[in-house]
Amino acid sequence: VFDTETTGFDPYTGDRLVEVGCLEIEDFVPTGRSFHAYIDPCRDMPAGAEKVHGLSAAFLRGKPKFDDPQVCDAMLEFIGDSHIVAHNASFDRTFLNWELEN
Repeated sequence: VFDTETTGFDPYTGDRLVEVGCLEIEDFVPTGRSFHAYIDPCRDMPAGAEKVHGLSAAFLRGKPKFDDPQVCDAMLEFIGDSHIVAHNASFDRTFLNWELEN
């Protein structure tokens, strides 16, 4: 199961990932394996986004950037070739693909 938090709605206009969380489930049962990372978006945090997830620019400043191996590589290793389940998956996929391509 995969979820993200972001600075807004569109990575193509400058919005970025600020949090990624994954939980492994097999046969409908959590295995106990998980992945979580806060991400420095290197930009401001719009008030509307902060109201949704509670993450401020000050809190995220100094956290790893997405391309840091402890975020990107570790997340991809965790996911491997597993199927991903997500609420509003197209939103999460758009942000994840943008971050992976840039």
